Amino acid sequence: MALFDDVPVEKPAPHRIGEELGRLSIDELNERIDLLKAEIVRLEAAIAAKTASRAAASSFFKS
Repeated sequence: MALFDDVPVEKPAPHRIGEELGRLSIDELNERIDLLKAEIVRLEAAIAAKTASRAAASSFFKS
């Protein structure tokens, strides 16, 4: 038995594409926009890294 019977804090569910947005506040919607923009930047960085890696491998094997 726990020393304190605190109710665990629920983490907000991650954003799901197509999810109903009517229950979210403007602040929550803006937070999700920021989260998704950060994820886009991360994905674009991964694409750039893979493209550079592919170009390096391609130039190495063409020689």
